[in-house]
Amino acid sequence: MAIQTSIEGVLFDLDGTLIDTAPDFVQVVNKLLAEHERASIDSSLIYQTVSDGARALVKLAFAIEEDAEEFPALNQRLLELYEEQIKTTEAFLYPSLNSLLQGLEQAHIPWGIVTNKPNLYSVALLNELSLSERCSVLVCPDHVKNRKPHPEPILVACEKLNCNIEKAVYIGDHQRDIQAAKNANVIAIAAGYGYINAESKIEEWYADFVVQRPEQIEPLLNILNFS
Repeated sequence: MAIQTSIEGVLFDLDGTLIDTAPDFVQVVNKLLAEHERASIDSSLIYQTVSDGARALVKLAFAIEEDAEEFPALNQRLLELYEEQIKTTEAFLYPSLNSLLQGLEQAHIPWGIVTNKPNLYSVALLNELSLSERCSVLVCPDHVKNRKPHPEPILVACEKLNCNIEKAVYIGDHQRDIQAAKNANVIAIAAGYGYINAESKIEEWYADFVVQRPEQIEPLLNILNFS
């Protein structure tokens, strides 16, 4: 079914919202542990932590804080392993989202990505998944002064898409994503299917909408019509 909405731009968080990248992080975290002769950890713990970034994964895996003497070297090594892993990535678009992207493209509604993932890894991943040419805008921390939950990255993306802020949506799986969307005055959609920590209460994020499955996004967009 064709997308019929007055929404002018659709923006996604990357990890845990548009792309399931956790399989790659399961690989690299456990490789790093193996290098230090430590046992692998439960993949479900990694899934719950991916959205908090590489530093959080190091803290999880080695049960240390960022002020630990060994932390910088472990974090750097994790990033090196991840950069290598992307070349044979196990990441994939969430089910039904390729269909959604195709629908947006056919309706001439630009879509893009606003992420806290550095540009180096974001571009490499999008290239591997053949999404770079389709993505109309990519905003990473490298491109702005302030990262989410600050509104700047979303506002920059809307400006690049030349879309009305009031007719843009941002979809994310972390509280900071919803905070960023609210701060930018765009429609905030919480991705309940993403990498949500077991302790998180998504209803307390106060998103405008919550979707529990990726296939719920398209029908939601179709009811969002504005004069």
